Amino acid sequence: MPIKIPNDLPAKATLEQEGVMVMSEATAARQDIRPLHIGLLNLMPNKIRTETQFARLVGATPLQVELTLVKMTNHVPKNTPNDHIIAFYRDWEDVRAQKFDGFIVTGAPIELLDFTDVTYWDELQRIFDWTQTHVHSSFHICWGAQASLNHFHGVPKHPLPHKLFGVYRHKNLAPASPYLRGFSDDFSIPVSRWTEVRRSDIPKDHGLDILMESDEAGLCLIEDKPYRSLYMFNHVEYDTASLGEEYWRDVKANKPIELPKNYYPGNDPHGTPENRWRSHAHLLFGNWINEVYQSTPYSLADIGK
Repeated sequence: MPIKIPNDLPAKATLEQEGVMVMSEATAARQDIRPLHIGLLNLMPNKIRTETQFARLVGATPLQVELTLVKMTNHVPKNTPNDHIIAFYRDWEDVRAQKFDGFIVTGAPIELLDFTDVTYWDELQRIFDWTQTHVHSSFHICWGAQASLNHFHGVPKHPLPHKLFGVYRHKNLAPASPYLRGFSDDFSIPVSRWTEVRRSDIPKDHGLDILMESDEAGLCLIEDKPYRSLYMFNHVEYDTASLGEEYWRDVKANKPIELPKNYYPGNDPHGTPENRWRSHAHLLFGNWINEVYQSTPYSLADIGK
């Protein structure tokens, strides 16, 4: 089944070129089935690229998905045209009465700030609490994962001596988990962050299960059964060129930056990197969507009960 997104969203043309089935709003209205309602709280600066990345993953599943793009109510994005925000995004205050089968919270390039110094921290905490009554399953990414884990469990984040940047090998610690169904024992995932969550800080009696971990990059994926959430500390959603774009952005800005590790062939920044994580990204999100579909109430009104 295809993903339903607004007809004029820039992601639509990209997804269609890649072979992802995209359904028009008119066609969706004629189908007599209930789509899964997925919300995307997009905290990344390049919102168009990020919404395309996540639409690609949730749209590749065999179910019909309706994606709602959400932003913080009073935060004004600086890197996305205002007409795009007006046309395609809704303030969280305007959707808070709705219920969602799934809700994704992205990362944000503010990880070196204390949580309480983030300008929208109070509203984000309200959103985290709201997911417990209005969302069946949540998926938090990178800084969004660190923030949610801190909010619900008091787990701190720690600054790293240098940016953890590159493509790192990870281990499947829970082959029986429905979220890792079909996963290899060993796989690669992009990492781009200045902070970390440490295994030693994870409470042992809070129902938190570590599903993925890297010897070099640390914790990657945690399941939080009590709060019906997944915490992904890395960027499985990244495009092939994402790490390279970050590298060249910092080079041009004269910021200190090392080559992303295990990314460029022969460590040549002018070479074309190979994507070694795409299949596992689709598998992880496909498994998540399937679990949401299998367990969510048929009536959206019953979510949170």
